[in-house]
Amino acid sequence: MEDCIFCKIVRGEIPTKKVYEDERVLAFYDVAPQAPVHVLIVPKAHSQDLLDSRALDDALLAHLLRTAAEVAVMLGLDKTGFRIVSNCGEDGRQSVKHLHIHLLGGQKLSERMS
Repeated sequence: MEDCIFCKIVRGEIPTKKVYEDERVLAFYDVAPQAPVHVLIVPKAHSQDLLDSRALDDALLAHLLRTAAEVAVMLGLDKTGFRIVSNCGEDGRQSVKHLHIHLLGGQKLSERMS
């Protein structure tokens, strides 16, 4: 998608601090972190959100979750714990209309999800 900020990041048009990249996904630090460690994991193929994920194959969806776990280990979050979140739609507070997973950690997170 031409005007999607995450698609622009994937294409290298907007610089970012990459954590991990392969042929199918990109993981990078969030520019407005909500925890000491806040990484976004996005598929390189555009899909608006989890509801739109039918456009993606099951292997890619599984790869997103495995990548989140791998990045957590790379950043040492496997020792203390972490949270993964995927916001969907307006009420879910999705700010970028490109499927992505937030990986949050580096401190004891609130018991509340809001």
